[in-house]
Amino acid sequence: FWFGADRDARPWEPSGEDFLSATLCEAVLMRDVLGGEAGAWLGAFLPDPAGAAVACLRVPAIVTDRRDGRLAHIDGLNLARAWCWYSLADALPDPAATEAVARAHLDAALPHLADDYMGEHWLATFALLALTTAAADTVSEPLA
Repeated sequence: FWFGADRDARPWEPSGEDFLSATLCEAVLMRDVLGGEAGAWLGAFLPDPAGAAVACLRVPAIVTDRRDGRLAHIDGLNLARAWCWYSLADALPDPAATEAVARAHLDAALPHLADDYMGEHWLATFALLALTTAAADTVSEPLA
C-alpha cells in the first residue's frame, strides 16, 4: 500500500487554509484498508496519539476571520479532524480521550456553520460527516 511504510507522523498543520487533515485522513484510510490489521500500522504511524509530536492535531485550530475565504477553511479542518478522531477512536489506545478530542473540534466549529457565506455554503457537509460518525462510533457516551 502507498502509505504502508509510513511511520511516526509529523503533521504540519494548519497551514492557514487547510480543510482536511492529511495526517488523520491517511490514518482513517489505512484503518479502512487494513481492517483488522490496522492496529499495528496505527501504532507505528501514531505511536503516541497523546504525545507532543501530534499535539497540533488534538487542539482545535483557531479561525481569526470567517469572512476570509481561505481562513474559513479552518472551521472545515476542525470538522474534518472531528470526523477522523471519531473514526479512529476505537483503534487507538484511549478511545474516550480520543472522543473528547473529537468533541472539542466539533464544539469549536459547529457554532460557526452559518457565520458567513465563506463557510456556510459547504461546512454543513463536513459537520454532517463528523456528527454521523460520532453517532455511529462513539464508545464512551452518546452525543447530547
